[in-house]
Amino acid sequence: MGFLDWISGLFGSKNSITLTEFQRLATSAYYKRLAIETCIDLIANTLTRCEFQTFERGKEIRGENYFLLNVQPNQNQNSSEFIHSLVNRLIMQNECLVIMQNDQLYIADGWVKNEFALKENYYTQVQIGDLTFQKVFRESEVLYFKLNDRNIMEVINGLYEDYGKLISSAIGYYKRKNNKRILIKGDFLRPQDEETQKLIDQMFEKQLTDWFNADKPGVGFQLQKGYELEDMSDSKSGVAQNSTSRDIAELINDVINYVAMAFHVPRGLLKGDIADVEKHMDAFLLFCIKPIAELIQDEFNRKMYTKQEFLDRTYLKVDTNNLKIVDITQLATAADKLFAIGGLSINDILEMLGKEPIDEEWANKRYVTKNYQEASKGGEGDGKENGAA
Repeated sequence: MGFLDWISGLFGSKNSITLTEFQRLATSAYYKRLAIETCIDLIANTLTRCEFQTFERGKEIRGENYFLLNVQPNQNQNSSEFIHSLVNRLIMQNECLVIMQNDQLYIADGWVKNEFALKENYYTQVQIGDLTFQKVFRESEVLYFKLNDRNIMEVINGLYEDYGKLISSAIGYYKRKNNKRILIKGDFLRPQDEETQKLIDQMFEKQLTDWFNADKPGVGFQLQKGYELEDMSDSKSGVAQNSTSRDIAELINDVINYVAMAFHVPRGLLKGDIADVEKHMDAFLLFCIKPIAELIQDEFNRKMYTKQEFLDRTYLKVDTNNLKIVDITQLATAADKLFAIGGLSINDILEMLGKEPIDEEWANKRYVTKNYQEASKGGEGDGKENGAA
């Protein structure tokens, strides 16, 4: 029994699939994979620019948690690698489990979640690489992230079952339409002796093979008397104009558009378009990045801090304000106005510009111009009593 017969036997006579069709479908799946991986990289790369700020009683500090989340979560990963792994699992699996061991954070590769309605969940068979923990992890001992109530990847995979077939069919149709077809006319009623048949094979196999070989710079064709060649290709007659590679590209664009829609990533950013990039970036931050940042922030706050600590303003904050690159000349007017009303200190402005703060007390002070006074005064007075503070 041949290999193709064996494959046919597995799927049954009515639902048989050829090896060629299987390979074509497997290859076309890379278009979906390209769109998904591009979305994951775009989201993860943006989140790595966020700063995990830690506060103690309303004052920003840099302690163990700050170093853990911004520099080195564990001895084998830096913060960027950790965020990439977290986002990848969160999108591909719709959930991600992070455990803490020896004051370090590790992303689990597998686990069994035991859910309860009125008591704490717990996790068993937690696996990291080749290591499987035998202990039971309580909900309060882990960081568990869930992106959506339903896994959007199931929808994407279901959609691509149809689109993958369409792309494969379009590629096959394009190849067939652009393939060379030659009609050979002549007297084929001749003696079927070995010598004559050898000459015929030489003409049909050797010469035609060289004739259609695009890598050869120049090839001659010896057409024997009594034969006539006629080009029957669709491209010769103009029929192939209705089927071009752009038809395949449009189907692939549809897949990219659907994946971008699923992850709330603007299609322009995904494809690298520069038109209206600022509007695309605003939508990307609002609908995609900030919800994920808040998901991470809320889980860290409820597991790493107590209720009373949070109410006393001891918490973690994922700062997404510096994700957009702003020209300093565009920022100057706004920064000056915010500084004039006491909204920003000198160090605040330096941090907005990506500079290191000044280690001086006066750099943290806030100032208000003399043009402002209390609203209750009704415009009376010269405002001197409300001068620089």
